[in-house]
Amino acid sequence: MKSSHSFFASWRHRFHLESALTFLSCRIISPTKINFSTHVKKYWDSRERQSNQDRMSMDWLEQQGLDARDATRMRVLKCIRANREISRTDIARALESSPATVTSACGGLLEAGLICEVERAPSGTVQRGRPRVMLQINGAAFLIAGMKISRHAILVVIADFTGDEIGTFAAPLSVSRMPARELVLAVRAALVAACDHLGVDIALIAGLALGMPGFVNGQTGFMHWSSSVLERNVNFNPLFRENLPCPTFIDNDANLVAKAEHLFGAGRGLRNFLVVTVEHGVGMGIVLDGELYRGERGCGAEFGHAKVQIDGAVCQCGQRGCLEAYVGDYAMVRDASTGRQSDAPKSIAEIVDAAREGDALAHQVLKRASQILGVALANLVNLFDPEHIVVARSRPPFDSPYPEIMFEALRSNTVQVDAPLPGLTVRNLDESMWAKGAAAHGIEMVSILKIRERGTSDAA
Repeated sequence: MKSSHSFFASWRHRFHLESALTFLSCRIISPTKINFSTHVKKYWDSRERQSNQDRMSMDWLEQQGLDARDATRMRVLKCIRANREISRTDIARALESSPATVTSACGGLLEAGLICEVERAPSGTVQRGRPRVMLQINGAAFLIAGMKISRHAILVVIADFTGDEIGTFAAPLSVSRMPARELVLAVRAALVAACDHLGVDIALIAGLALGMPGFVNGQTGFMHWSSSVLERNVNFNPLFRENLPCPTFIDNDANLVAKAEHLFGAGRGLRNFLVVTVEHGVGMGIVLDGELYRGERGCGAEFGHAKVQIDGAVCQCGQRGCLEAYVGDYAMVRDASTGRQSDAPKSIAEIVDAAREGDALAHQVLKRASQILGVALANLVNLFDPEHIVVARSRPPFDSPYPEIMFEALRSNTVQVDAPLPGLTVRNLDESMWAKGAAAHGIEMVSILKIRERGTSDAA
């Protein structure tokens, strides 16, 4: 059933940034289910308050192919989404723009079907005059699908254009790595199955955003390498156009977790923070000055492939000494299985259980991984000096003393200055978080696409 809480639900309480936390007071968050529908509005409101005007970068809008008029429409659309319901007069005031400019932009958004008008009676005890005309996002205009490709399944989230979650669906995968074309066909099958399961007409899906591991350029749709794909250097756009029923956008999955954390997680309201994902591999999303950073080739933030040992352990990328070759799930299972046959562990949970029972090799693997991850996090603090770091893991939590070992390695390897360390949140990563970040990305990209189409229609 459709959630009763809007993706951009109203929120009127003033948001206060948490003060940076010292090592002794690092916040450790146990696994909790984050409300996708409730918190996104907090992100938009916090950004609005920081400058009393739209914070969206004009350079970024130009990169999306929007001219000045379309960029204004995008800013107005964002303002409406942030406020849920707002008048043209209040939009002009919020954006410090002229009423005529806002009226023109709203006209284009109405014609494109992105927003709708709602009449409200005048406020006050004496209700006279014409009803006020308020503007809202037209949630019924489009449906968006967000997907996360994991090793064993494709998780699908479908939401309307307002952001209300229609539902989720998990489509199992028979193999964890396949040719690019087969993967795209699996994506289509997952979309069809999700729509059938949720009673959604697939023709109503206006956009699909896909998160996958690896070196993925989210701006161009080009994948240099992924642990989910057999080939290297694949341009997915032609495959998407040939096999999928709607515009499709692809990005590194860790980037989408960072977007999700920015929208409704520990990063909401923050301008500079990092998200480190630890599962089969290790990924990272970087938010700098309020925007997702991808790097010059769109492949930045590959933290899992930072080198921690010259000629070290073999990584799944083919190189040696990468961080994830020591702290990724596959690496720890490999190391804990050394010299063993029938009793070799097959998962992180089995390694943790073995360590509890006094297995020396399992203990050593957990200890080393904790130390190496702590040192790696200290390097991030030394490089970026972020407000906050989120460590999101798809694995069972480690028992004591392993978290303490990681924190001590972080503390002792961070450059010591007379200031507290950045805030730190450690959470178990809800699988749906990946797909929800993808859905948020899809809503943003479909908004840009529809506004760009409206601009082209106007020019014609």
